[in-house]
Amino acid sequence: MFTYKVSITTGEQEYAGTVNKIHLTLVGTERCGDRTLLDKSFFKRFGKGSVVSVDIKAKELLGDIVLVKVEKEKILIDDYWYCRSISVTTPSGDCFEFPCYRWIASEKEVIIRDGKDQLPQDDNLKEYRRMELESRQLLFRWKEWRSGFPLSIDANSDTELPLDIQFEAAKSVDFSLNFIKAIGNLGLNEFLKLFQSSWKDIADFGKIFVKIKNTVSEYVMKNWNEDFLFGYQFLNGCNPVMISKCWNLPNEFAVTQEMVKGSLDRGLTLQEELKGGNIYIADYAILKGVHANTTDPHTKQYLAAPFCLLYKNSQNEIVPIAIQLSRQTTAGAGNTVFLPSDNEYDWMLAKMWVKSSDFNVHQLVTHLLRTHLISEVFAIAMYRQLAAVHPIYKLLIPHVRYTIAINTAAREKLICESGLFDKANGTGGIAIVEVVQKAMRTLTYKSLCFPEAMKARGVDNKEDLPNYYYRDDGMMVWEAIKRFYYSSDKTVQEDEEIQAFVQDVCFSGMKNSPKDCAFPNCLKTREQLVEYLTVVIFTASAQHAAVNFGQYDWFAWVPNCPSTMRKPPPTQKGQVDMKYIMESLPDRTRSSWHLGAVWALSQFQDEEVLLGVYPNKHFTEKSVTEATKSFRKKLVEVTNIIKRRNEKLKVPYWYLSPDRIPNSVAI
Repeated sequence: MFTYKVSITTGEQEYAGTVNKIHLTLVGTERCGDRTLLDKSFFKRFGKGSVVSVDIKAKELLGDIVLVKVEKEKILIDDYWYCRSISVTTPSGDCFEFPCYRWIASEKEVIIRDGKDQLPQDDNLKEYRRMELESRQLLFRWKEWRSGFPLSIDANSDTELPLDIQFEAAKSVDFSLNFIKAIGNLGLNEFLKLFQSSWKDIADFGKIFVKIKNTVSEYVMKNWNEDFLFGYQFLNGCNPVMISKCWNLPNEFAVTQEMVKGSLDRGLTLQEELKGGNIYIADYAILKGVHANTTDPHTKQYLAAPFCLLYKNSQNEIVPIAIQLSRQTTAGAGNTVFLPSDNEYDWMLAKMWVKSSDFNVHQLVTHLLRTHLISEVFAIAMYRQLAAVHPIYKLLIPHVRYTIAINTAAREKLICESGLFDKANGTGGIAIVEVVQKAMRTLTYKSLCFPEAMKARGVDNKEDLPNYYYRDDGMMVWEAIKRFYYSSDKTVQEDEEIQAFVQDVCFSGMKNSPKDCAFPNCLKTREQLVEYLTVVIFTASAQHAAVNFGQYDWFAWVPNCPSTMRKPPPTQKGQVDMKYIMESLPDRTRSSWHLGAVWALSQFQDEEVLLGVYPNKHFTEKSVTEATKSFRKKLVEVTNIIKRRNEKLKVPYWYLSPDRIPNSVAI
């Protein structure tokens, strides 16, 4: 008889499950071993994260161990158990590692392959690979949650999701509970009872800052109405993706040289400044024609689709020089252009309208669509098309952790009909669908490639546009992520699983995007694969961090980013006063819901797993371990560069510092 020493590691969750009986079978290159029963007495030895060993006897040598079969016996009550990994030491002393990281719940036989990377074209166990993917495709089904949206998982709640992608019990997400808890923590409960009650004046908003200690939000509270801070947020605020170089003014924008000449400090004309590359624009055309939130019959809400013209002055500050809140096709009062030289209330309210539009585009397009929903498409396609032994599956699995679960919770409680998003936001109700549908019509694959996105907006040149830390830090992180192990173009072309992965994204997950959106339906070169995987990882980690974790910093002071407006945008100058402004801004109840939401969404989670940290050892090869160390070293270098720069800044920009970037979209 020959003895094989089998060590089984259970999960580190607070509850890693229980199981009464399983059968274990070792399969080697020479032959298959006998089924071995592990009963309740064996599993009683398990604790949180513990390792338990058992000797398995074989009449003959099995050869190299290539897979382990696990089969759970059915009993009257549901039982399940989280297996991290299994290692097998042969009689000759060779050790084989079998990463698992999954729940053993079904009575069906579970196949656990050894930890070596296996491309499909080189795999001698193709039948097991096929069975694994067929099983996953039954679990991970596409569903069109709303017409025109990216496709999502076919599940209505967290409990309907496959066990392996559900939240752990300690991290279960209830948006209602989290937002109400945040409101309570911030001392805002009394304001929830003051339905439709306006604030008295701007200073009155300070009442909801009583329990807040936040350097950035306090700086915003003091300086929010200054033009320099208004402009700065287009570069380094929570929605730093709207600013574009302006070479030619849009036809619908009625701004003229005469209007802005007092704001141009180089002594040049508007046309000369345009030609010199010093004029930028933020265009909220996506909100044109969108129906504002009508879910509250007692409060009428409004949206606008403004233009905001920005100027890089001689001090290299980005400042607003003209704002137009409407888009009439013919000249007239409706196309009033508001200017810094106007009276203080006209200019203040015009900027508020731009920031309110910016907030709503951020919530639904920059954040929801372009990080959450896109990352879910990549995650579902990965589970459906890549076997667990595929190196790309192992590379991507940390970057999809909890993404499908958080999005499922959002569809159930946050952006659903009568969901929490409706309580405070001008784009609640039918506007959610309208805005995402419009954004999908212009969403391209190349716009997810960070360097390409910077070039497309004309903001890629550091000397041309200094102090754009989102761009500078984003480029460093993008370059750090760009790494891969494939050896040749031919390897990529022959990899049927990689090709199926990108096809599933293109033809299923993103089927509602335009045909010219250029989501690849095949990959032909190593460089194309590197770019594609960098898009997946960067979107889930860095891009989400950049547009999520600064929400409380920049949105907490309500006048700086009103979540809705309760009066229509002004069409003439000299018609508004402070009373009209206060009646326009969110009331006390909406302000409280807004503040609770941005607080809850901005919090890092307990035991957050950051970029470059991989607690689950899916890879077992030494070469990959060395590559991971190199990646971490590069991320530390980037972190230190950002830290040294931030020491010199009044308002530090840390959202893309690798030590603040979680691996995945999980909040």
